[in-house]
Amino acid sequence: MDQVYQTGAKDEIDLNNLAGYGNHFNWGLQPITAMHLNTEYAGTPMGSNPVYSYILGGVAVFILLIACINFVNLTVAQSIKRGKEIGIRKVMGSKRSRLATQFVGESVITCLIAAVFAVGLAIVALPVFNVLANKQLDFVSLLDWRLITMFIMLPVFTGSLAGFYPAMVLSGFNPLTALNGKANTIGKNYLAKSLVVIQFALATFFIISTLFIYAQFNLLTQTSVGYADKNLVDFTVSQGIRSRQVMDLYRTEFSKLPGVTGVSYTNVGHFGGKTRIGTKEFTATYEHIADDYLPVLGVNIVAGRNFSPAFPLDSTLSVLVNETLAKQLGIINIVGKTIDYMNLPTWGSRRVTIVGVVKDYHNESLKEKILPIVFTQEPSLPLGKMIVRIQGGHTATTLLSMEKIYHRLYPDHPFQYQFRDEENRAAYETENRWKQVITFAAAITIFISAIGLLGLALLSAQKREKEVGIRKVLGASVTILTTMLVKDFVALVLLAFALAIPVGWLVIHHWLQNFAYQIELSWWRFALAGTLSLLIATLAVGSQALRAALSNPVKSLRNE
Repeated sequence: MDQVYQTGAKDEIDLNNLAGYGNHFNWGLQPITAMHLNTEYAGTPMGSNPVYSYILGGVAVFILLIACINFVNLTVAQSIKRGKEIGIRKVMGSKRSRLATQFVGESVITCLIAAVFAVGLAIVALPVFNVLANKQLDFVSLLDWRLITMFIMLPVFTGSLAGFYPAMVLSGFNPLTALNGKANTIGKNYLAKSLVVIQFALATFFIISTLFIYAQFNLLTQTSVGYADKNLVDFTVSQGIRSRQVMDLYRTEFSKLPGVTGVSYTNVGHFGGKTRIGTKEFTATYEHIADDYLPVLGVNIVAGRNFSPAFPLDSTLSVLVNETLAKQLGIINIVGKTIDYMNLPTWGSRRVTIVGVVKDYHNESLKEKILPIVFTQEPSLPLGKMIVRIQGGHTATTLLSMEKIYHRLYPDHPFQYQFRDEENRAAYETENRWKQVITFAAAITIFISAIGLLGLALLSAQKREKEVGIRKVLGASVTILTTMLVKDFVALVLLAFALAIPVGWLVIHHWLQNFAYQIELSWWRFALAGTLSLLIATLAVGSQALRAALSNPVKSLRNE
């Protein structure tokens, strides 16, 4: 236990005690299998948010569902081509159950063949998936007997599910009607139309999700963080050498480099405590900064003054606060007010004076609200993070010089740096990955839906070929004929859009709650999603409708 305390608990207890929260911790063991999908460890190498697994699984199910809907609709729509075959087999004595079993079997075989191609596509697409999901999977790792069993059972289950309804329809044909070539399964087939509505509702939902995710991502990445993060380098001084003397030595040496325009330092990590101004109590985050930290960072003082060497007692008797803290307390002229530290035994019971108000800036990502901050130079607080502002165009040379100085002063400690703008962008890597995943899902969904609608439109046009020919002979224009063939499908897409709106609103509204700063649920994005869905459906159906309307009526009527 002493080793655990020295390596893992000592620093946490010290900081917790420093902030006045006590030094009581409960330590225990936890299975690794219970950690991976535990939200407490999300964002760490050992953990992953289970929501992302649910999203990926949901996307896969939706795409598979849309493919099944296509299979059902196209199989039923094409059933007229097998009408005579079914009629002859029924006349020869085939039972309905045997015919149904055959059609379900054909469906399962089709899915098994498709599964073979799917495995090949999965192997090819695995590197792309690894980039999107930030994983390192290889095909060999998927050769687990449970996964292999699932790979086999999935196409069997999918084929049976997708083939069941068409099998019931086909096997139920009246043999006399089928032999006369008058079997009709398109007409007022409400199930087929319902499936089209579900299909395009899912496609529209993905379009809505894509538009809002892109907008939210742009808000996160394009909103100003309140300071110039470009050409700003961070690095953390190794634990054990984080004294003020060491930090000042680094600042002095780095400031001599020709490519450096500013150097300062602050604390590593976050800690906070309870504080009181007059009778108002609040909890704030404490940040230990050097007197030149805010100028190097590029953050202004909006009231009062900054820390200064001209005031040697600033380190123990003065603090700065940010605008959020002043607004939260409702104090207009907060400069000159005093703060009483509460439950901070390491600091004692001192009373300090607020000498300045710092303009708000985003110390964290825009997924978090700006917290009340008390800036201090309290000597007992830890340090450890250096910030260095360098000139553009001198990056490589300056970094190399910085590394040489770092190793010259403390050769046993690694020099690991990061650019602040890259660090800020890295905070949204998850959102960027999901933006790409949802975009791919939307593209695939729309493509599959359009293919299904195109096939149904083609078969519908073939079924109404003679009707179109008669109307054309009687003087109907191409525009009227095209509109006649398109309007039924357009109505289904509009109904799908109406169903997708409330579902999309609920899902996006819930997702946006993860962000402190979020876009509005603008009506025009929903309208744009519906317009895109309608445009895609109209192009798919309209191409076949126009082709039918332009056909020679003599060819369609020659057998009448």
